[in-house]
Amino acid sequence: MASKIQAGPMRVLVTGGSGMVGKSIEHVVQQEGGKLDGEEWIFLSSKDADLVDVGQTRAVFEKYRPTHVIHLAAKVGGIYLHMRQNLQFLRDNIKINDNVLQTAHEMGVTKVVSCLSSCIFPDKTTYPIDETMIHNGPPHDSNFGYSHAKRMIDVQNRAYFKQYGHCYTAVIPTNVVGPYDNFSIENAHVVSALISKTYKAKKEGTPMTVCGSGAARRQFTYSLDLGRLIVWVLREYKEIDPIILSVGEEEEMSIKDAMDIIAEALDFKGTIHYDTTLSDGQIKKPASIAKLRRYLPDFSFTPAKEAIKKTCNWFESNYDIARL
Repeated sequence: MASKIQAGPMRVLVTGGSGMVGKSIEHVVQQEGGKLDGEEWIFLSSKDADLVDVGQTRAVFEKYRPTHVIHLAAKVGGIYLHMRQNLQFLRDNIKINDNVLQTAHEMGVTKVVSCLSSCIFPDKTTYPIDETMIHNGPPHDSNFGYSHAKRMIDVQNRAYFKQYGHCYTAVIPTNVVGPYDNFSIENAHVVSALISKTYKAKKEGTPMTVCGSGAARRQFTYSLDLGRLIVWVLREYKEIDPIILSVGEEEEMSIKDAMDIIAEALDFKGTIHYDTTLSDGQIKKPASIAKLRRYLPDFSFTPAKEAIKKTCNWFESNYDIARL
């Protein structure tokens, strides 16, 4: 399934532009030469518009009149927040996604690239997972609200193509680590939460407690690598079907291994305790990047260990501005 993409100067609107992935794209565009002559890139934050509200969504689109959209904005959080608020994650994200895609349609946007998540895949499935398996069964129960809302972007993309011929597509990152993430101990994703928690334990001279057994395994992708790939998708990828953007499954590591890297990077010498009374979430969900490799066989990813260390170093150096 493919669609023609119009050539010419672009005005790219990036929703969720102040978050980790948005900041990575901004770095690629502004500091790595990713911006071409005649292009304009606008990075939105929640201060510019509440995309849950259709009126505010339309107003910001009318203000900037984008030709292309990278849609990153979402209500997000860590596993335990998802478990407490599945309904809110479902409702808010459905509204955000529908408002952005429908407004893009109404205003004649040429292409939309939305960001999904590896948590959308079925909980019970065969491995490695790939792009054809998104709708093959229910997602993990811990974050089913967020997962179903994200899945619906893929459904909507196909519907906009079938009905109007629009080139709306989506990327599927695995676990992303890097600068400018949310480092809240309660609400952040796993690595960023562990970095913040370890930093605090070191400062206070207290033991470090990790939620779960540490056995769960994840593919950790550096945010700048993801930023480069999303810019490539915007420019070159012509399919409506989504594409997984991630380090390979051979890079998968356990949460315990990630914790050991964090402890070393932050020079934490205290005791590390794993609280096995708390959920691990999905134990594993290795994702295949065979499709990405067909397109970009030579793309070089930052090794996961290096990515986690870089994130620790950024957090220490930028503690005063980090989102906590």
